[in-house]
Amino acid sequence: MPSERFDFSNAQGERLAALLDRPIEQPRAYALFAHCFTCGKDIRAAKRIAEALTALGIAVLRFDFTGLGSSEGEFANTTFSSNVADLIAAAAALRARWRAPAILIGHSLGGAAVLAAAGDLEEVRAVVTINAPADPAHVIGLFKDDAAADIGTAREIEVTLAGRPFRISRSFLDDVRQQRLGERIGKLHKALLVFHSPTDEIVGIENASFIFAAAKHPKSFVSLAGADHLLSRRSDASYVANVIHAWAERYLDVSEIASETPTDSGVTVRETRMGRFQQEITAGRHRILADEPVEAGGLDSGLNPYGLLLAGLGACTSMTLRLYAERKALRLERVTVRLDHSRIHAADCENCETQEGMLDRIDRAITLAGDLTQEERKRLLQIADKCPVHRTLTSEVEIRTVEQPQES
Repeated sequence: MPSERFDFSNAQGERLAALLDRPIEQPRAYALFAHCFTCGKDIRAAKRIAEALTALGIAVLRFDFTGLGSSEGEFANTTFSSNVADLIAAAAALRARWRAPAILIGHSLGGAAVLAAAGDLEEVRAVVTINAPADPAHVIGLFKDDAAADIGTAREIEVTLAGRPFRISRSFLDDVRQQRLGERIGKLHKALLVFHSPTDEIVGIENASFIFAAAKHPKSFVSLAGADHLLSRRSDASYVANVIHAWAERYLDVSEIASETPTDSGVTVRETRMGRFQQEITAGRHRILADEPVEAGGLDSGLNPYGLLLAGLGACTSMTLRLYAERKALRLERVTVRLDHSRIHAADCENCETQEGMLDRIDRAITLAGDLTQEERKRLLQIADKCPVHRTLTSEVEIRTVEQPQES
């Protein structure tokens, strides 16, 4: 799905360059993304997280802070506080044009910025940090040769970060040193999700511990084991987006979402145009992704079509067994269904009417945990064959195909 240009003005009237990633349908919610220090809206982590969230029905606004990327203004004149003001201006622009953001997402120093800004944004219900420092002053330690310590009487100095030179001002250093982020986190009163990699060499895991301890409930922590600070691997960014989507749904306005999503019982599948095969599947207010593995030319962002078919059969099997066990008061503790699909020669199937060519085979292995007799276990396996999806797959099915006119 293409990004839509959406520029807005900061508190000084300077134009900030922004992109809005929107789903095909009416967005379920809007999110605002704050990038890492000296990065930009087009950094891979920001793009990939926005793409994945958009495919799940959440619109994402990402922008360049003042003086970075395509935004106007001088970076040397910015401070942490001005970044927070840029976030508030971005939220106001979203509110005026579409709808205020319900989710704030911040990466690295952007994570500290969303924690600082969230208290001033009433509509925000959920805040997400990714590899964020607990103290904005942490960024000073990233400057090569600790140049910030030698600023002396100069108004601004040049520092090196990630091999690139930047000019920072005395006011920037003073501003980050005066921040009391812990106090703001303690007064957040919004749902908080903290992502952090235990192997982050830029911002240590102890920062996540401080943020999590300072916050009040509801709060959650997710470890990004094996990920680097910038989430360079696509799989890490996709994982973050999927967790955000599942977690944030609990805190969004369900009635508001429901009014914007279809209520019919059908399923709609649309190409997302991300990669060759990725599909967005919507059923009522539920959304999932389908895709193919990387080796098949996909992004591996969701189950492939046969995986979805097996998932439907497995879920139906387990639900059917649970209903039967409850009705018969069986001591069935848990059902696990393992399914595999393969193609076999018809001649190898003793019970099949077709004896030529190839056939589809689904192998289903069911684990029944609980204090059950052998007779009860035998009966449960018989009941498994009576689940509605099983019956559909083993009966004659008519599939009618028509062309649906494109919506204008």
